[in-house]
Amino acid sequence: MDSHVGKFFDSVGSIFRGGDTLPWCDRDIIAGCENEVAEAANEEQKNESLMRLSWALVHSRQPEDVNRGIGMLQASLDRSTSPLQTREKLYLLAVGHYRTGDYTRSRQLLERCLEIQPDWRQALTLQRLVEDKTRRDGMIGMAIITGAFGLVGLVAGGIIAAASSSSSSSSSRKK
Repeated sequence: MDSHVGKFFDSVGSIFRGGDTLPWCDRDIIAGCENEVAEAANEEQKNESLMRLSWALVHSRQPEDVNRGIGMLQASLDRSTSPLQTREKLYLLAVGHYRTGDYTRSRQLLERCLEIQPDWRQALTLQRLVEDKTRRDGMIGMAIITGAFGLVGLVAGGIIAAASSSSSSSSSRKK
């Protein structure tokens, strides 16, 4: 169990080492967190273990794990006992939605999170990632649209040129 907790904290710490990417979590960490939940001696330990499991799930590379983490967090959000706990759950939900590509929902959750603590670095970092991803996806979308319009223009120009050439040929033959 100690090795799983160590991996967990190493993974959490990676976000503070200056990288712009969120940490990923592997199946071993998730399994360790699931064991912690099963072995919890009391309700407080179980709740702490469930938070670690939720964290691990939304940081997984597996979409089914991320969705499971989102479901667990949504189900427990109303049972938060403090603004700090609400903030943590909102942040983890934002991470989960970011992982699933639902950037709009992630942004909404981050706004709620930052209402609780406006200067929280983790939320601000994720907010920047969401904005960057949205901007990048928007630029890719614009490039695709521009390319599509360019292709349509090229094809239309070719058709017009062919029609013009065809009508010029038939006019010169008539003379």
